[in-house]
Amino acid sequence: MLTVKKFGGSSVATAEKITAIAERVLREKQADEQIVMVVSAMGDTTDELIELAKGIDQDPYRFAREMDMLLTTGEQVTIALLAMAFKKLGQDAISLTGRMAGIATDDVYTKGRILDITPRRVHEELDSGKIVIVAGFQGADAAGNPVTLGRGGSDTSAVALAGALKADSCEIFTDVEGVFSADPRIAKGARKMQEITYNEMLEMARLGAGVMQPRSVEMGQLYGIPIHVRSTFSQNRGTVIREDYTMEEKSFVIRGVAHDEKVAKIAVLGVQNTPGVAHKIFAALADANVDVDMIVQSIRNIEKNVTDMVFTVAIGDLNQAKAVVDKVAEELDAVAVLIEEDVAKVSIVGAGMLGNPGIAARMFGALAKAGINIDIISTSEISVSCLIKSSEIKDAVNAVHNEFFPA
Repeated sequence: MLTVKKFGGSSVATAEKITAIAERVLREKQADEQIVMVVSAMGDTTDELIELAKGIDQDPYRFAREMDMLLTTGEQVTIALLAMAFKKLGQDAISLTGRMAGIATDDVYTKGRILDITPRRVHEELDSGKIVIVAGFQGADAAGNPVTLGRGGSDTSAVALAGALKADSCEIFTDVEGVFSADPRIAKGARKMQEITYNEMLEMARLGAGVMQPRSVEMGQLYGIPIHVRSTFSQNRGTVIREDYTMEEKSFVIRGVAHDEKVAKIAVLGVQNTPGVAHKIFAALADANVDVDMIVQSIRNIEKNVTDMVFTVAIGDLNQAKAVVDKVAEELDAVAVLIEEDVAKVSIVGAGMLGNPGIAARMFGALAKAGINIDIISTSEISVSCLIKSSEIKDAVNAVHNEFFPA
């Protein structure tokens, strides 16, 4: 039996917590079980490293390779300490960086994607009786340079390793009890789900639910590995992410309410409404590895055939996106480029909305009753998202959650 266990930053924030994790893993370990652990940097280490870099330059991500060289050190501290903790408890263990574990990525620094995993070293160490502890959030490109996988990338490391190792299960330990119908810190009465499908969880994660990174859910679906999201600090069953439901649960039309406060709106005003304009804007953003969401095109002046292009990006990509858009807007002779950071996104997700007319109307009605204005609306087959003022996000989440999950 082979199990992959991932522990996040809050779970390994101190030496005492690292020792407690080692003790728990050994206490629960079955006689024939092989264990691979994937861990994040301790506590707020990654944020502290970013602030350290800002002491050199206010925009340190201009030096993307060096940022990855810096940020990958956080996980290396954790893996070494956890290996020491196991050894002290009498269990042989070894720490491996992402590269040592065979994780190969592309060369898009700070936003890398896993291309392949060759876990030969991991198998060798497991076969020698060791617990293998792998640094999450990182791999290496073809030249051997360290590449990070984006915030939350340790989840992706764990699920991808589980798939490559053909593990029997993948457990994601975090500081919450599982996946909830909304962020329990915001929504009163948020409910823990027993199960959720890959597609629903992928949409929840993409739209802001911070419990899992979207790419990690994609990896789970690709390899067909059930992912058990559970708490580091309790023995309770958490939430299992899998292809289909296996138990009878009360049927809810939607599965959850997600929100994202780390977004910004960009409006390119007064461009010609002609073929190729949208392509020029968004191809340039894609070349800069900037993800775009919630795209709206609206006619500004019918007589002059002029239009506005409005879209959202992650706040962390805003500086890069603005530089790209300013350049393209000048080439297109746009009237102006406007940036708005005081925005947030609230979304509903659920396969149950397919074939259920009126779901979007219920969401809009709940926001209207709460006096919340909607700026942009976007939809997919299993989600509806609204862009609103960031100051209203808590009220919005509670209003929408109460509509679909009444007490």
